[in-house]
Amino acid sequence: MSTSTRALRDHLLAARLAGVVATSREESLRSYRLFAARDPRVLIGIDPEWGWGVRDLVGLMADKCGVSADLRDTSGQDAIDPELTLAALDAFAERLAVVAQRGAPVLLGTGHPHRLLGFYGGLADALSAAGCDVLTPAQGRCVDITTRFGLRTYNLDYVRGVALVRERGPGRPGCATGVHTHSPLPVRLALAAAAEAGGPLPELVIGDHGWVCGAGQLGFEAIGLADTDDPALFVGEAEGSVSVAVPVDDAVRSDYYRPLTRYVLNRACLSQ
Repeated sequence: MSTSTRALRDHLLAARLAGVVATSREESLRSYRLFAARDPRVLIGIDPEWGWGVRDLVGLMADKCGVSADLRDTSGQDAIDPELTLAALDAFAERLAVVAQRGAPVLLGTGHPHRLLGFYGGLADALSAAGCDVLTPAQGRCVDITTRFGLRTYNLDYVRGVALVRERGPGRPGCATGVHTHSPLPVRLALAAAAEAGGPLPELVIGDHGWVCGAGQLGFEAIGLADTDDPALFVGEAEGSVSVAVPVDDAVRSDYYRPLTRYVLNRACLSQ
């Protein structure tokens, strides 16, 4: 293990990005039950080809994330194997390197703007500097998303080249705040707008939640981060609609993701 990899492994554990994480076993098992029941709130854009039961999902998440494979474990905190996180980050970096070498167009978006905007923004900056077209289709367009509070209308915006949705209101575009969402509707809107405009279309979509699953289901190559209660990305990876799903706690302090950005860009030979 290289010095940089060892340092990142230590950081993953110290920041609780991996190891014992904040996500509870109860939360994850609830998500697996909802996914097995094909609840769209948990499918987040994926239309699974296979019949995934709870036992299948627990086995998959044990393999992909390192959570307990024992169905009798029903409480406490989940755990992510840092070795699986590092391996997935290496695969993530390989995909970045390929699109950077090609100068290919990319689309980045997040449903966790308060936590992950900086991570994706760093990638967008580096990819743009490498000659990639960082796409911003459908900026300012409205998207209706069903939430636990009912149907809400949001605006699609871009900050540092990263898409997010925010509540409607004056004077908001460009500010670095947005709402948390798992919905695939924003990426569908963005991709449809890019197609309607005659392109270009992204060769790689980078993000989380519905940004990855929604794009992958439409046939776009997609990579991203996912927590232990987000089985859709790992199912997509297992079935081939998602290229890389990185197991990591997706809701820690935003500055804790900076070492991940540096590591990925170094591995992709994109450090500036």
